[in-house]
Amino acid sequence: MAEKKRLYDAAIVGGGPAGLTAAIYLARAGFRTVVMEKENIGGQVTSTWEVANYPGVSACSGYELADTMQRQAKEFGSEFCFAKATELEREEKHWRLTAGQKEVAARAVVLAMGAVPRKAGFDGEEAYTGHGVSYCAACDGAFFRGKEIFVVGGGVAAVEEGIFLTRFARKVTLVVRRDEFSCPPSVSGRIREQEKMDVRFCTKIKAVAGENAVTEITFYDSRQDREWTECSGEGYGVFVLAGRMPDTSWLPEALARDEAGYLLTDENRRTALPGVYAAGDICAKKLRQIATAVSDGAIAAAELEKYLQLSD
Repeated sequence: MAEKKRLYDAAIVGGGPAGLTAAIYLARAGFRTVVMEKENIGGQVTSTWEVANYPGVSACSGYELADTMQRQAKEFGSEFCFAKATELEREEKHWRLTAGQKEVAARAVVLAMGAVPRKAGFDGEEAYTGHGVSYCAACDGAFFRGKEIFVVGGGVAAVEEGIFLTRFARKVTLVVRRDEFSCPPSVSGRIREQEKMDVRFCTKIKAVAGENAVTEITFYDSRQDREWTECSGEGYGVFVLAGRMPDTSWLPEALARDEAGYLLTDENRRTALPGVYAAGDICAKKLRQIATAVSDGAIAAAELEKYLQLSD
């Protein structure tokens, strides 16, 4: 039996910059606010080892920025619930969010779940997640100090996080399935400055294996139509940084999405459902940065406040 519901003015699903900003604005305005977060506060920003382009903040880690935002939200009275929301349903005059045995009822909702790592799809990926396979360089890089690391991906994140991983690894190799990078030359060109970095184009990882860690990796080169396996007794690190996809599969079909699954909203971050707003990387948008996520959170909160006032 689910725990008894509490009625909030606003429930925010997702504790990244967008969700935390909405919480700060709404709690400060005196609304009963709760943030539902499935894992760690900060979302994708915590995988960033250095935030250097957020206005007004000197270079800091993603963890530090997220921690500051959460403390600010708490100071204004926002509550936090650590659970993964799996259902959103309308009940008379409020919305019901279900997360396992927990239920949260709120007059309005801000969806700010962001995006989840895109899987590479090689054999053993799921089984070895946390045992050699990772999706967060800032979180797990130090575990592979002195070892060889392979980074799957050819975009901005793969290059930048790959460079970061050279702090720990004996060698870092980018595994790119295409014949070129999918990021600007200004980004990929930085690899030439890294003595411990290498790139394998037209290559993908087909499988990982090992007893308690990844000690075997099977590769496939599409240009040469060649498959081979490399082994290391000390173990490898495999970081999958091949992009992200929106966490929207559990939401009602009435919420409009684009072809990739990102939520469609109006300029005020209102969705097709009354009292439901979206903010941050979960939205269809041209630029996904901390600054734009914060902007979304503020706009959604301001519009939600108007909605609540009209509903009284």
